[in-house]
Amino acid sequence: MTFQTTVSGMLQTRRIVLNDTTLRDGEQAPGVAFTTEEKVSIARVLEKAGITEIEAGTPAMGCEEVSAIRAIVEAGVAATIIGWCRLKKSDVDAAIDSGVSMVNVSVPSSDLQLAAKLGIGRGAALEQLKRVGGYARDRGLDVAVGGEDSSRADVDFLVELIAAAKSVGARRFRVADTLSVLDPDASFALVSELCANTDLEIEFHGHDDLGLATANTLAAIKAGATHASVTVIGLGERAGNAPLEEVAVALKQLYGCDTGVVLSELENVAALVAGAAARTIPLNKAIVGEHVFTHESGIHVDGLRKDRRSYQALDPQLLGRSNRFVIGKHSGLSAITALLSELQLSVSDEESRAILARIRKHAVEHKGGVPPETVMTIWREVHDRSLLNGM
Repeated sequence: MTFQTTVSGMLQTRRIVLNDTTLRDGEQAPGVAFTTEEKVSIARVLEKAGITEIEAGTPAMGCEEVSAIRAIVEAGVAATIIGWCRLKKSDVDAAIDSGVSMVNVSVPSSDLQLAAKLGIGRGAALEQLKRVGGYARDRGLDVAVGGEDSSRADVDFLVELIAAAKSVGARRFRVADTLSVLDPDASFALVSELCANTDLEIEFHGHDDLGLATANTLAAIKAGATHASVTVIGLGERAGNAPLEEVAVALKQLYGCDTGVVLSELENVAALVAGAAARTIPLNKAIVGEHVFTHESGIHVDGLRKDRRSYQALDPQLLGRSNRFVIGKHSGLSAITALLSELQLSVSDEESRAILARIRKHAVEHKGGVPPETVMTIWREVHDRSLLNGM
């Protein structure tokens, strides 16, 4: 039995929840600002996509933010709506005003951040956590405690924070790789250590500065994390967060783990969020990019036409999509003849080679694919020349 098979078996028996923080951490991306209407629309499409937890914003930002979060709650979105709070009772009060049923109370957990941000030590942080976390529980809120900068914190102190969180009735601890300093091995080791010391839910929150957020999130889940913090198209501060679409599809594709996410809705979710954020989705963006199931290479196209498994591990139908073949510099004769056949254009072997040469020249000159109408024009010119030469 392979390690991959063993992991798959383990994850298939566990429920993994994706907590989407597009409306909170995603909106912290430079230049991104959602309107209330956009926030409600995003929450609704997330609900349609099967997301059951939405971190909707930071209530302490003020009345407009409170109003926007309340609009999501009052829209009847069938997901747990969460407010992000600092270690302040006033933040909890603002969250209550917004109508959320759960809060994520964030506590700096590295010595560096405790000193720089709050000017306190570990003992004071533990007391503040107990006071604010207990206050939130007493007010009827579910509580998650977010360990900001967990990846640079002392592990023994993280264990103390988790114990303090549990003592006041919190249900979850978020392990945040705030500065993106972990790799998958380190993520696995850290989460394994924490899971061995608590029965609280453990959530992993990864940032993508090194391009490792998805890999680190998967490693944390393998290690025992029950929840993962994600954002649509990886939107977030600096290089962003672990993308919802990547984590959801990777869990399903690699481990057979069903997160409840409706994979065929991911493209629509990405398009809505990208539009609201005024961001362009790269053509080659994993899962939701326009070109991820598009093929030009002659070798690949020929193989796919014979047996799609030859160059396809991820079935596009899983995502409600399909393969697309384009004509360009790297196209082969099989793709050209197949396209001409679809266009009901007859062609000889000699004409096919001449057309292919013209297509490659056109692709280089125009720096892109060659549309069918251009192929038809090339065919007509080559075909007419053949007829003329044959007269």
